[in-house]
Amino acid sequence: MDGINLKKTLSSGGFVFGCMLSGMGTTRFRRSLEGSALDYVVIDSEHGSRDRKEIQELCQMLRDINVAPIVRIPVPMAHWVAMALDAGAAGILVPYCETIEEVQACVATAKWHPLKGEYLRRAVEENILPSDDSKKYLEARHAETIIIIGIESEPAYQRLDTLLEVTGIDGIFVGPNDMTTSLGIPDQVTNPKYLEVLSNIIEKSESRNIPVMIHQQTIETSVKAIELGARFILHSSDSRFMQSAMQEQMSHLRDKVSTISGKDFTGSVSDTIETV
Repeated sequence: MDGINLKKTLSSGGFVFGCMLSGMGTTRFRRSLEGSALDYVVIDSEHGSRDRKEIQELCQMLRDINVAPIVRIPVPMAHWVAMALDAGAAGILVPYCETIEEVQACVATAKWHPLKGEYLRRAVEENILPSDDSKKYLEARHAETIIIIGIESEPAYQRLDTLLEVTGIDGIFVGPNDMTTSLGIPDQVTNPKYLEVLSNIIEKSESRNIPVMIHQQTIETSVKAIELGARFILHSSDSRFMQSAMQEQMSHLRDKVSTISGKDFTGSVSDTIETV
C-alpha cells in the first residue's frame, strides 16, 4: 500500500496494519517483509541509530514491495521532517510533541516542503503561495504525505484539544512507554488510568476523523486498542517478532528432544526487548 491509499483507507474509516522497524538495518530483509501482510512500517530513527543513507535505502526497499515507509524522526523539529521526506518517506511520525508551535512547524513542513522561512510562514498563516503553479506543484508533490503527531505525555494529553486545531494532521501517535511513565504508572498498559487516556485521545481524534496509532507490543494489548477505537494499527517490532518466533520454535524443539531422549533440554526464555 502506498501513502495515498493509506490515507484513503484511513479517511474512509478503514483500518491499516503495520509494525515498527527498530532493529532491521539492511535491505536483505526485503523478502521477509514482502510476504508479511503489512500495509506500512515505521522506521525508528528516534531510538535507533540510523543515518540518512540507511533510511533512504529502507524507504526505497519498502516502496518496491508496496509497503508505505513512515519515518519516526528523532525530535519534533521541522528540519528532521524535511530530511525524512527527502529520503523517500511516505509518512512522518513526529515524537513527543507538547506545544502548538512544534506541531505547526512540523505539519507545515510536511505539507509545503521545500518551502522554508518567510514563504513557509506565509503559506501556513495566510495561505499565500509564491504562485498558483507553486501551490499546485506542492499539493501534488505531497499528495501521499502522512504527518502523525506524537501525544506521549500528560502535558500533551491535557493540550490535545488545542493541538488538534492545527490543520493538516493525518494521525495521532501514542507511545505507551512514554505515556505511562508520564502518568506515573510506567509500562502499566492495562492500568485503567492509561486506558482512560487512550480512550479519550481516540474519541477526540476520531471526532475530527483523525485516526490513532498506538504502539502496543502484544496481541492482547493491540486488540484492546482496536476495541477502544484505534484504526492505525501499529503492532510490535521486528526485534520482538524475531525473539518471540525464536522462543516459540526453539522451546518446542527442546521439549521434543527432552521427551524423546528422556533428558532435560528445556531452556528458560525472557523478554529482553526494550519497549520504546
